[in-house]
Amino acid sequence: MNSIKLAYHKITNWEYWPYQIVYLPIYFQYLYYVLRTRSFFYFNASNPTIKNGGFLMESKKEIYDLIPQKYYPKTILISKSETVDIILENCDLENIVFPLIAKPDVGLRGTAVKKITNKEELKAYHNRANFNYLIQNLIPYSREIGLFYVRYPNQERGTITGIVEKEFLIVTGDGKSTIEELLLQNPRFAFQIPVLKTELNEKINEVLKNGEQLNLVPYGNHCRGSKFIDASHYITPQLIERFNTICKEIDGFYFGRMDIMFESYEALERGENFEIIELNGALSEPTHIYDPKHSLFYGWKELTRHFHYMYEISKISHEQFNNPYLNFKDGLKEFKKHHQYYDIILKF
Repeated sequence: MNSIKLAYHKITNWEYWPYQIVYLPIYFQYLYYVLRTRSFFYFNASNPTIKNGGFLMESKKEIYDLIPQKYYPKTILISKSETVDIILENCDLENIVFPLIAKPDVGLRGTAVKKITNKEELKAYHNRANFNYLIQNLIPYSREIGLFYVRYPNQERGTITGIVEKEFLIVTGDGKSTIEELLLQNPRFAFQIPVLKTELNEKINEVLKNGEQLNLVPYGNHCRGSKFIDASHYITPQLIERFNTICKEIDGFYFGRMDIMFESYEALERGENFEIIELNGALSEPTHIYDPKHSLFYGWKELTRHFHYMYEISKISHEQFNNPYLNFKDGLKEFKKHHQYYDIILKF
């Protein structure tokens, strides 16, 4: 698949457009809310126990610490100053085994998230990482969703506003094509070839047996080739009630998306056989909008709807519960830190 075809595919499918274009109506909405709240950083109050409300520079480890341990995989924070031997000792203590997942403590759209299968790969990751990162047990469930939850601070119950299910980057062999040739058959996968060549090295030239499947990116990230499918039709009163119970156990969480691996929707309704991969706050997207069946206008409608939820929640949190907005000076400092961190992590 040549570069012209891939470029055309990007232009004609808005899910690949730069966020600066997709979010164009939101900029005007944001400025209106800035005038209403008299704060450029009112979103800080949307999730008062999460740094900056979860909009930027929030630590995943600090967020995990808010969640009851029974809901997420065993996780340890790794300092870039630690040795690999110490890391392995800590993994043994926490019963974290290979294969495992490594990811930055402060995330950036899936950048530097990697499945680690052995000590040598861990050492290579650690030597490249110029940032603190997390190590987690690999979650045993095969399905992944992003579930968006909203609750007003002055109300006992919230609701689920959208669910996205994620199809991983899985190729199926035909007995004659290499992995790279299989990737070229799907534009969504073809975009990932430069990164996968670095990760797979010579393995990308391997020929899979007929019918053999290989999951090349075992986590649901749109930037890493996952297809997002709107699964909001699975929202039921039972599922809403279950997540009202779960989310009320997470102190100060009112607005955001939980990425979850699970066995089935029926088990999820019962609160069984699932784990929370991570919880995203004020910067969360209602990612069901990126289902290819949805138009850009649908995406704008959902983005503005959720941005309005965040404004209302922040306003109630501030006015009724005295949770402060981030002042302008401190907000600028946080954005400066974010851009500095952005430059560091993109070098990974």
